[in-house]
Amino acid sequence: MSTAREEILQRVRTAIGTQAPEEPVQREYRQAGTLSEEAKIDLFIDRLHDYNAEVYRCAAGEEAVTIAEALTARGKKRILIPPGFPAALLPTGPDFVRDTALDYRDIDATEGALTCATAAIAMTGSLILTHSATEGRRALTLIPDYHLCVVYTNQLFETVPEGLRALGGRRTSPVTTIAGPSATADIEMTRVKGVHGPRVLDVIVVAAG
Repeated sequence: MSTAREEILQRVRTAIGTQAPEEPVQREYRQAGTLSEEAKIDLFIDRLHDYNAEVYRCAAGEEAVTIAEALTARGKKRILIPPGFPAALLPTGPDFVRDTALDYRDIDATEGALTCATAAIAMTGSLILTHSATEGRRALTLIPDYHLCVVYTNQLFETVPEGLRALGGRRTSPVTTIAGPSATADIEMTRVKGVHGPRVLDVIVVAAG
């Protein structure tokens, strides 16, 4: 088996031959944003609305009140949270269940998940999660039918290159991008929600203090 593999690879190398290094590809797409801070936030919210996500805005220090407002509007009472989600942001009333290696059945038994985000991109209306302690493992935002995400305006970038550069040392972490509730039209061109994640997405945009 090993000899046959090496023979095939050698034939490939011979067929390819010696080639000169390729010239670097010139990237002409936008590398930086041009919008004002408020226009960038408006664009982000507009994109989220296009994806049928509900958006709440609040000032720093009002997160708990706004989280309670969002959960009440959805009738949610038992919510899953990552192990490192800040306790100071949690309102009284709902039952918040911290994910301490819960199995998938326990995750599915909750009414949704509440997480933070690493970054967000206004141009695409995307949330970026790198699954830190405040964002949790991927199962938290794939299994439950509802996801409530908190993102701060200082985590919001206008363009994709800016958003990816902002990941810094977390670029080698598992990365999940979320652009609205999960949906697909792969099967008979019929749009179905909730196939690859939650059917319902709410986002709280917090003005960074």
